[in-house]
Amino acid sequence: MTIKRVTVKKSERGLLLRNGDFERVLQPGTHWLFAGLDSLQIEVFELEAPAFVHRLTEYLLAKEPEVVEAEFLRVELNAHQVGLRSENGVLVELLPPETRRLYWKGLVDVQVEVIDLEKSIELPAALTARLLQTQLRPRSITGLAGVLQVVVPEHGAGILWVDGKVERLLGAGSFAFWRFNRNVSVELVDLRLQAVEVTGQEILTRDKVALRLNLSATWRFTDVLTAFRELAKPAEHLYRELQFGLRAAVGTRSLDELLENKSVIDEVVTAQVKTKLASFGLELASVGVKDIVLPGEMKTILAQVVEAGKSAEANVIRRREETAATRSLLNTAKVMEDNPVALRLKELETLERVAERIDKISVFGGLDQVLNGLVKLR
Repeated sequence: MTIKRVTVKKSERGLLLRNGDFERVLQPGTHWLFAGLDSLQIEVFELEAPAFVHRLTEYLLAKEPEVVEAEFLRVELNAHQVGLRSENGVLVELLPPETRRLYWKGLVDVQVEVIDLEKSIELPAALTARLLQTQLRPRSITGLAGVLQVVVPEHGAGILWVDGKVERLLGAGSFAFWRFNRNVSVELVDLRLQAVEVTGQEILTRDKVALRLNLSATWRFTDVLTAFRELAKPAEHLYRELQFGLRAAVGTRSLDELLENKSVIDEVVTAQVKTKLASFGLELASVGVKDIVLPGEMKTILAQVVEAGKSAEANVIRRREETAATRSLLNTAKVMEDNPVALRLKELETLERVAERIDKISVFGGLDQVLNGLVKLR
């Protein structure tokens, strides 16, 4: 007869198997086991790791209720329940539905809070705060894949989708939702004024001139739920409407009309697009054409037209000034004809101008001879 001595520490529990079958749980202390012809197997478990993971778990749950009641915390969740497992008051794990586990009693105080998933898809605010601050914990929480955690910024909103349907609109704040038994997602939306650029649009005017235009617009959501119920991608829908509005504004007008009044494009696009977007929960705040690019040959022609116009304006101004100068000279001559003193003053002025360009003057016969010899009127 074989006798086997086994010692179990106070922080341990032992599992005695005889011929592969469960016999009993060994408590702390020294045990003398009589094997006889049987095969004994002793498995020792550290109570610091309270989870009992063993192939005999289902057997103990089904056939040894007294042993389970005395030694273990029993956890059995149905398809609509989730468990919050804590150790010594600290949350350490989220247990998914249909979990069946055993946890050792004695060293670690294991508690499991059962939550009914059918009551609410959203986690309580207190629990959400605990889950979001995992980086501040000495030990991470396992099983967080079963929770969707979302932080909606102050300037935005969140669209809650459950099984492909819009559930509700989330305001700013922190939220968490159970993912078990359902498909949950949140789409963040920016409620601030947003910009969209419509660039490189090749459009023919009414007189068949190809223009390339770049348009800039600003917009915002006025009704987020309506926008996402009616439109798959609101921003892309807005872009297409701006394209259509731009073509309607340019294609029905000639090049001269567009160049004379560039703001007509902004006005037409705004009027056409704003009305269409109102029923989809979108608002067009402003529209502006940034660039109108002409073809190369059209640029040359317009440059020649502008140059010719400016040249004609310059000629008109030049003729007007020449006419005014001639008229002034004629008036001066009439005054001198009737007034010898004025004529003499003009002679002195002319002599002064001539003297400014002469370095040295020799005078013979007096000043009267100089005047009479230099200035003569015939």
